[in-house]
Amino acid sequence: MAGKLIICPTPIGNLGDMPQRALDALTSADVVCAEDTRVTGKLLAAFGIGKRLERLDEALIGSRADGIVARVEAGEVIAYCSDAGMPGVSDPGLRLVRACREAGAPVEVLPGPTATATAYVASGCTNPRFYFGGFFPRKAGEQKAALDAVRTLDAALIYYESPNRIAGALAALAEAFPLREAAVCRELTKLHEEVVRDALPALRDEFAAREAAGSIKGEIVIVIDGPSEAEGQAAQESAEDSARVRAAQLKAEGARNKDIAKTLAAEFGLPRNAAYEIALEA
Repeated sequence: MAGKLIICPTPIGNLGDMPQRALDALTSADVVCAEDTRVTGKLLAAFGIGKRLERLDEALIGSRADGIVARVEAGEVIAYCSDAGMPGVSDPGLRLVRACREAGAPVEVLPGPTATATAYVASGCTNPRFYFGGFFPRKAGEQKAALDAVRTLDAALIYYESPNRIAGALAALAEAFPLREAAVCRELTKLHEEVVRDALPALRDEFAAREAAGSIKGEIVIVIDGPSEAEGQAAQESAEDSARVRAAQLKAEGARNKDIAKTLAAEFGLPRNAAYEIALEA
């Protein structure tokens, strides 16, 4: 058999979701590279697969990717598994695929479970588009920059988060999007699966209380609804309020109404007619 890298998805929780093609690939591969050999080892044992395992996590993949490519080109069939779900989605498998693609080495990607799509559907969000942001940023400055970049995006926003940081993440999201609803999807496909949907300020308070009680466990996906009509109206009103303050300042400086309207339209994104009305009010 010619060498190739096989990306093997694994269940995000329920073993019954293990794809048959992934089982076949893991059985026939020469070696299985894994983000965590302990996690993948338990999975293989559950299906009676005895296979040599090699650790290939975030810390190792940068230095070993070229070696994996060379082995594939030499005829070795290498299967890669992340801890759960689809390798390459917010895990180091993405760099391994990139290295093979750049070298022209064969890659076969098997479809399978992913927490992103599962949470999007389970959330009850009706926006037909979604943006996946990976793991939610940890630092306040990075959080603000990331959310400002997608604030006007007409799509649901999806982030992974750990139970240790979910309360803080929801606080940042509630501050950025106080008028949006969201869903916290926890332990998807597992025994204690939970989907909590509410306005972001309510979710913030709910999970802050849970954190205080020390009762948050499991992997978490946050799905935030896209911009609503109410949010758009609130943004418009805020822009108009700021524009009135600016118009008064420009008027005091002796600017003409026409020039004031032009400045307001440029600085606050207002329609020219609305900007001119505010200039006249000033």
